[in-house]
Amino acid sequence: MSPRADAVRSRERILEVARRHDARSLRLNDIARDAGVGIGTVYRHFPTVRALIEALSVETLFRLGAAADRALSEPDAHAAFRGFLEEAVVLQLQDGGLETVLTDLALTDPGLHDECSVARGKVFAGYDAVLSRAQRDGVARDDLSVAQLQRLICGIEHAVRLGAPADRDLLLDILVSGMRPGTLDSSAATAAAPNRRSATIG
Repeated sequence: MSPRADAVRSRERILEVARRHDARSLRLNDIARDAGVGIGTVYRHFPTVRALIEALSVETLFRLGAAADRALSEPDAHAAFRGFLEEAVVLQLQDGGLETVLTDLALTDPGLHDECSVARGKVFAGYDAVLSRAQRDGVARDDLSVAQLQRLICGIEHAVRLGAPADRDLLLDILVSGMRPGTLDSSAATAAAPNRRSATIG
């Protein structure tokens, strides 16, 4: 077997083992032990825990991008927005590292994971398109930014983890209701909020 083929096999073995661990508490030494490879092999492929988390999350990012595409093709604006938020929360609950990948952008080394960076860019564009449509169709208030929406989804994820899976639908309904235009007097918030288009996730 060529060195390149052996390296590919080692990388896939590391990822396979890492998927069985909680992404929120990964330790490279533990992964090396469970994968039956040396710690140097793990570091060659993934020099940091963050690099490993990003590699693990690429598939989930593609699924989140596809969820945005489905929402944009849904004719009912409310169903589209609610459905997208639900899929986003479900994916974050399934992938414990997704929140980090989507929010802690300062920790990313673009040179390590071009695939992750590209997939994440598509996700951010999807968030923007879904929210813009919801605002245009009167489903979401105009002063809500993409970054704020992402953090609200993270909040629902944390609330479900602290409570029970059965809480998810109720919390999502409360979130969607609270984002409707006119739910609260938003004049003060509008004056203080940054321009939605200039807000960034992270």
